[in-house]
Amino acid sequence: MATLDRAGLNALSHALTPDAAQLTALRARLAVEAEAAGLLDVAYRTLDTPVGTLLLAATPTGLVRVAYPREDHDAVLATLAARISPRILAAPARLDAAARQIEDYFNGSRTHFDLPLDLRLAAGFRRQVIEHLPAIGYGQRASYGAVAAAVGNPRAVRAVGSACAHNPLPVVIPCHRVVRGDGAIGQYVGGVVAKQALLSLEAA
Repeated sequence: MATLDRAGLNALSHALTPDAAQLTALRARLAVEAEAAGLLDVAYRTLDTPVGTLLLAATPTGLVRVAYPREDHDAVLATLAARISPRILAAPARLDAAARQIEDYFNGSRTHFDLPLDLRLAAGFRRQVIEHLPAIGYGQRASYGAVAAAVGNPRAVRAVGSACAHNPLPVVIPCHRVVRGDGAIGQYVGGVVAKQALLSLEAA
């Protein structure tokens, strides 16, 4: 019986190990088949932007999550698997429209988003705040106090800040337009530098 030397074993191992292109094609085919079979509850992809690589995730209902690198993409995906469904897969096609609109926003050709959204990750008062934020137009700012008053609870300034900090869809739902009453920009889920970048983009 013939035996393989080290070179032969390495060659055999290489032949049996799929390369990066094969793995990419396999993942793409798996995503398409899962989508067609109705087995893909959460699709995700990443997108490089001027404020870092964003994680985008969508359910069949709509965009459900946008996450900054500082939120830890792996942790975000684990949370989505726990809170929505473990049937989660990298499937960029479902996020094509969202990615295109976010790119348009950053290149200055889009001032509002027109995407189906899934807001299941926001509830109660936080959901009220999140639903109000798109009313703050492109290039405008509103104080935490003004937002609290607009949603019917003028004393809930801190709660508005908390809602903004837990906005599941930053950039798309513009919590970056909410600032402190003294004019300071305040905190932001993506970091103060990212918030200033977004405000500067919209002021240009």
